[in-house]
Amino acid sequence: MDRPPGMMDVAREAGVSHITVSRVINGHPSVRPETRTRVEAAIEKLGYRRNSVARALKSRRSSTIGVVIVGSDLFELPRILLGVETAAKAAGYWVSLASRQGESTTGDLVETLQRLTDQSVEAIAVVADRPVAVEALTRLAIGVPVAVVMSGNVPSPDLSFVEVDQELGARLAVRHLLGLGHRDIAHLTGALRTFDARARVEGWRAELAAAGAGGALLEGDFSAESGFRLAHELCAADADLPTAVFAGNDQMAMGALAAFAERGVRVPQDVSVVGFDDMKGAGYLVPALTSVRQDFAHLGRSAIEVLVRMLGGEPAERHKIAPDLVVRRSTAAARTARP
Repeated sequence: MDRPPGMMDVAREAGVSHITVSRVINGHPSVRPETRTRVEAAIEKLGYRRNSVARALKSRRSSTIGVVIVGSDLFELPRILLGVETAAKAAGYWVSLASRQGESTTGDLVETLQRLTDQSVEAIAVVADRPVAVEALTRLAIGVPVAVVMSGNVPSPDLSFVEVDQELGARLAVRHLLGLGHRDIAHLTGALRTFDARARVEGWRAELAAAGAGGALLEGDFSAESGFRLAHELCAADADLPTAVFAGNDQMAMGALAAFAERGVRVPQDVSVVGFDDMKGAGYLVPALTSVRQDFAHLGRSAIEVLVRMLGGEPAERHKIAPDLVVRRSTAAARTARP
């Protein structure tokens, strides 16, 4: 063999699946004794990660938590990872990172997870922005505790979910505008293939319906360019300009502010604008941007805390973090006369 033996080589030698090998390495209790003996013999014969695996087999611990990043629309990833690393270190764990960017398939995700289980990780946090990743996880037998970060409404009794309540954030934004007298609130959405954009649409729609108000829905992609384009479309439409705009994120809100400035539409006198994320520098836009604040570091810390509880024998759980609304100068009372 020209390369070091891998988990698949051990699986073939022992006549089992790579998931079974992973379970043996990680001390999973569901493996039959005779199967465990066969896998351990294959590990010994092939010399697969002899030292690290031997330690894991002896102690049942590798002191490592894997983190998988799936998707290319993940905002403020560094702050999430900072929270993950800080909490993992405090709990006595190292972090092993793997990523799949762009349109990952189920096969890609399986390969990435296998890379982590090859390293004998004790648990895995999956930072995912789209349904395909979570749907794939519900069909895989990984053999270690898994927590999905920035997830969606995909039920699974074996997976934990840790997320900021995106629908609540949208409701807070729309509720603030309704309180200022706005009854026509347009929503410039993010990319609807993602969890966050879908949840924000639901929150916007539900809050308007509860108040008997309305507004146009225009689909974007979370970029400043799409916010700029969609705001121009609002200005060019035959219908009256809405009195308020709820943007899918702060980048889109920034693009909308630029488009309104080009069109001579005053913010907030003519149109109020609310963003989402409270990105660094949002308070220095002109005007300073009202936005929904997410605590991304808290999100990362919570994922590790959930995994540590699962490693201690606790069941999977769903943990939602409430966002906050930061009110600044981009929102004001609704105008009484249309421009």
